[in-house]
Formats: sequence, structure tokens, C-alpha cells
Amino acid sequence: MSKQLFLVRLINFRGGGNKLVERIIKSMENKYLLPSLGFVEDVFTKYKNSEEGKAVRQLVEEIRSKKYYLPELELIMVDEQDEVIGYAMFSRFHIEGKHENELLMLTPVAVKTELQRRHISKELLEYGFEKAKDMGYKAILVEGNPRNYNPRGFQARYKYGIEAGPNIKLPNPDCLMVKELEPGALGEISGIVDYSYYETLCEG
Repeated sequence: MSKQLFLVRLINFRGGGNKLVERIIKSMENKYLLPSLGFVEDVFTKYKNSEEGKAVRQLVEEIRSKKYYLPELELIMVDEQDEVIGYAMFSRFHIEGKHENELLMLTPVAVKTELQRRHISKELLEYGFEKAKDMGYKAILVEGNPRNYNPRGFQARYKYGIEAGPNIKLPNPDCLMVKELEPGALGEISGIVDYSYYETLCEG
């Protein structure tokens, strides 16, 4: 199943009433490749600054060019006008050369600034978890704010013997998290997370 149709209830800021609208989650398609780049750049520019926006755009472009890219797990949410309003990318990852067919990295996640706190990221991630599990993946790593990801089932990675490598600068140790898709999967996955994997695993 390549897309999921569901209804989201949004608050009308002016009148305080509720409006029922359709949102569609789908895997990446060619016509959204460029718009989604502009979308993530805009979201992170507004969230932080233009430098951050350009860096995240470049990250997406780089991941798309490497063999760990999974177009099935580059997810977007579009509105009734077919405009991108949400984005999440899951890509293959490994720890110390192991678990490449079991482990994913989630980055980046973006929601249209005006629509944040409307459960868009929740719906995107839940759909991504289901799709990743159906594809045989067992666990997902993410770096971010625990307040955003703990409710989605992510836990501090050091509880499972997963360590952050020297090239990973975390605001605090809890910011690198992991989620099981298969019960007991994290009993078999451990080691040092190294982002240089993204820099060296080229297509071919």
C-alpha cells in the first residue's frame, strides 16, 4: 500500500470552530522531489536560520544520491491542493558494519510551520513505522528532542548498549534515541553510531 488516506481535525484560529479536512500520506514521487526540498529548507529556515535550512536541504539531496536511500520510506503528507505540508525520511543505517538490513535512521522530519502541533508528524511517523516493519526493518535511530520522540516510542539508546561516536555532538546524552519495531530487536543490536557512514556509502 503506497499511501494512506485519513482525516485530521484542525482548529480554525479565527472562529475557534473545527474543520474536517483530508490529508494524504504517500511515498516520494518524482513530481514532489523539488517541492519537498524547498519545503524542508523553508521549515528549518523558519525554525532556526537560513544556514540550517540549506544544511537540511543538502542532507536530503545527499541521502537521495546514496545507496542507503529508500524512496518507499521518504514520506510526504499533502493537503487538498496537493501541497506538501509534512515530511519524514527513513534511510538504511548500520552500526559498525552490522544490521544494515535491520536498522533505519530517521532524519529529517518537517511540518509546515503554520500547521505544527496538529498531529501531522505523529501520523507520518506512525505510517512510517508500519511500512518499515512490513519491509522487514527491526529498529529506528533518531537524533532529536526526547520530548518529541519519547511519545512515539523512542528511548535513550545507551540503555541498549548503543553509543554515540566521536563525530556526534549531542546537547545531552538522551538526544540520540532508538525505537524497536520488532519485540526484542534491541537485544541483538548494539555498538557505536557513526555518521561518517552517510558520507562514504555511495551509489554503485
